[in-house]
Amino acid sequence: MLPIERSRKLQTDSVTLTLQIEAGLFWFQGHFPALPILPGVAQLDWVMYYGVSLLAPGKQFAAIENIKFQQPVLPDSLLLLRLDWDAERSRLSFRYSLLSDDGEQSASSGKIALC
Repeated sequence: MLPIERSRKLQTDSVTLTLQIEAGLFWFQGHFPALPILPGVAQLDWVMYYGVSLLAPGKQFAAIENIKFQQPVLPDSLLLLRLDWDAERSRLSFRYSLLSDDGEQSASSGKIALC
């Protein structure tokens, strides 16, 4: 299940998306009952979905080269997702930022090798 896409800015080798993370997403069920947070696997799933469909058609997951989770993503958050495709290295870089009235705060980032 995907988040609600609020905006999309597509360039040749990059895309920036604004995503509304609704509390009703199944990703929050059971993760964790007392304090639901968006699992890292959901974030990676969305990176692969948008990265392959918009920047690297026909490519598939090969390996996670690095990943860093800095802030939890709570229900009803607004996220900025920036994806950059390096075709020469077959590497998809990503950065999720939490958006609020106070500005942006890094939530997670990493690089995924595709084949």
